[in-house]
Amino acid sequence: MATSWRLPVPVTENWDWQLRGSCRGLDSTFFFHPDGERGHTRDDRVTKAKQICETCPVLIQCRRHALTAQELYGVWGGLSEADRRTATHPRDS
Repeated sequence: MATSWRLPVPVTENWDWQLRGSCRGLDSTFFFHPDGERGHTRDDRVTKAKQICETCPVLIQCRRHALTAQELYGVWGGLSEADRRTATHPRDS
């Protein structure tokens, strides 16, 4: 679960970026998997979500939020759940 103490303080300037997201107004199922989704179906959904993120004007802010808040679910800032785990917990080589 994301922990709220890592989130920025509730100042409008810190959250206005969400109003400019390419995902705004889209069905959340583009970015969050339904129960039981697996395999190619899941991979295809994640790929489509990342394509939406590619041209998003607030990609960096969204990604920063997801990594800071340790969002566990969904595609945020062009990163899937697995991408964020890799970014925050890289394996020792």
